[in-house]
Amino acid sequence: MKPILFPGLGLEIGINNVAFNLFGRNIYWYGIIITCGLLLSVLLAKKDKEKYGISWDDITSFLIYAIIVGFICARVYYVIFQWDYYSLHLDEIIKIWNGGIAIYGGVIGAIITGFIFCKVKKINFLKLCDFCAPYLALAQSIGRWGNFVNREAYGGMTNSFLRMGIFDSSINEYIFVHPTFLYESIANLLIFLLLLCVKKKQKFTGQIFYLYMILYGLARSVIEGLRTDSLYLGNFRISQLLAIAFILLFSTLYLLQREKNKKEM
Repeated sequence: MKPILFPGLGLEIGINNVAFNLFGRNIYWYGIIITCGLLLSVLLAKKDKEKYGISWDDITSFLIYAIIVGFICARVYYVIFQWDYYSLHLDEIIKIWNGGIAIYGGVIGAIITGFIFCKVKKINFLKLCDFCAPYLALAQSIGRWGNFVNREAYGGMTNSFLRMGIFDSSINEYIFVHPTFLYESIANLLIFLLLLCVKKKQKFTGQIFYLYMILYGLARSVIEGLRTDSLYLGNFRISQLLAIAFILLFSTLYLLQREKNKKEM
C-alpha cells in the first residue's frame, strides 16, 4: 500500500492495514488498536473504582455485556442507514470484517445495556456512567487510529498544514484531505483529560457523564461536517443531528441537576 503523507509535518508513514496472518486469516491493525484502547482504558479505570462504590466484579460484568451489545448496535446502526445497499446484499450484513460500524450506535447500545444492568443489579445508573465516561473517551481516542491505518474516516480536500495525503487509485495520484480521524482522536483525548480534572471536584452524580455527552457532541457536530463518509437521513448527516440533540438534551439535564444539587446543599 502507498504510504500516508503529512507534508505539512514532514511525515511519510508506510503501514499496511494487515498486521499479520494467523492460520490463514488476516489480523488487521484496526482490531488490534481498538482492543488495545479498550484494555488500556479498563486498566486505568480499575484504579478509580473505589470512589463510586461499585464492585470490580460488577464493572467487569457490565463491560463484557456493553462491549458485545455496543459492537452489535454499532453494526446495526450502520446497516440501518445504509439499508439501500444492504437490502440488496443481505448476506453482507454479518460480514463485519469488511468494515461498517458507527460509534454512536455503540455508545447508544452501551448506555442501554448499562441502564438494564443497573436495574437488575440495583446499582445507581448515573454513578456507573460517571465512572465509565472518561475511559470511554480515552478508548475512542486510541481507537480512531484504526481509521488512520485503514485510510478511512477522513474529510474533504484541504491545503492546511495538517493535510493528509491518501493515494487514490481511481485517479492514480495523491489527494490531500482533512485527517478527521486525528481531529477526533485529539478531541477525545482532551475530553478524557478534562473529565479526569472535573472528577476530582465532582459536585453531583451524573456530572461527568453529562459533560462527556455534551463535549463529545460538540466535537462530533463540528468534525462530522468535514467528513466525506457520513451516514445520511435525507440531506442531513445522522451523526451531526444526534450530536446536536445530545448537546441540547444533556445540557438541559446538567443544568437541572446542578440546580437541584444547589437546593439540597
